[in-house]
Parts: sequence; C-alpha cells; structure tokens
Amino acid sequence: MLPGMNGPTRHSLEPLPGFRSREVGLFLAQMDDQSRRLNADTRGLDAPALAWQCAPGMNTIGMLLAHIAIVEAFWTRLVLEDRPMPFEVRDLLGLGLDDDGMPLPAGAPAAAGLAGRELAFFDGLLARARAHTHAIAAALDDADLAREIVREHPNPETREARSGRTVTPRWTLYHLLEHEAGHYGQILLLRHQHRVARG
Repeated sequence: MLPGMNGPTRHSLEPLPGFRSREVGLFLAQMDDQSRRLNADTRGLDAPALAWQCAPGMNTIGMLLAHIAIVEAFWTRLVLEDRPMPFEVRDLLGLGLDDDGMPLPAGAPAAAGLAGRELAFFDGLLARARAHTHAIAAALDDADLAREIVREHPNPETREARSGRTVTPRWTLYHLLEHEAGHYGQILLLRHQHRVARG
C-alpha cells in the first residue's frame, strides 16, 4: 500500500446483468467502463475545442466522438443484427455513415457538419449508439458469439465493396471495445495539444 492511502484499492469488473450470455455482459461492462472514462475526460470541452484542428487534414475531437458512435452503430447493425448492406444509421443517430468526415483528405478542413456542435450533441450520439448495442446484444447467447457471418465490407476511402470478410459477433464486440479505446487515446492527445496551443 502506498503512503497516504487509507486501505487497499480493489479493481473489479463484473458482467452486466440482463444479458443471455455472461460473456456478452462482460464485453458490455468493459465497453461501458471505457465510455465512462471517455465521458469524464471530455467534460468541460466547449464547441471551439471540439472543432479545433491541430493542422489541416487532421481529425478534431468532435469528429472522433461522432466516428466512435457511427462505427458502433454500423458494426452492431452489420453483424449483431446481421443486416446485409447497404443500410444507414441515420435513423439511430441523426447522422449518416459519412457524416464524421473521416477519413479527411490531406490538407482538408474539419467536417463542416460538426462545426459549432456542443458536447451534449456528441454525448447524445454516443449514448444512442450504446443503447442500441445493449438492446441488440442482450438477446445473444454463447452460441451466437461464434456464428460466422460473411459480408462484403466497403473500402473506407472509396466505399467500393471489398471481397467477402468473415466476422463473428464475438470479434465484433472486441472490435468495438478496441476501436473506442484507440480513438479515446487520440482524443486525450488532442485535448493536450489544444491546451498547449491555447497557452
């Protein structure tokens, strides 16, 4: 125990209740904890900070937050719901698949459709995407997690279909977790850079 601590610290993570599969409940517990941390680390960001671009062609915090929500809704529909493409996520989020502006061309300004948006807008996107994932994932059982689904996946730069890709719901839940974690790290870096730029 470190000096100044009153007692031992216990770190624990338990599967969320309400899921047919304990493994799915554990994935969602991890995803929700990651989102809780992201939420805490974005408090206080105003619209200019969310739209700040460290250089032309670079993502903003707002773009990354929108991207996390769009990608979660996309993969939940593609694999967990087993929807064939094409489909949209606008009915869930109020944004389309391309409305995050990513990937930005070299030297391009930030996504104009996200300019001036306050933090509550992005909080809402993330909350709606996660609520949808919870609702769909609750019905999955252990056998569903290993089910192989073949989909043509679009090239993110050209939107042309690639050759078939085999995915499972288990991989999809893992991918949503690591995808958010990766962009969370970028958001922390951008927040630091923004603070430095403001002096």
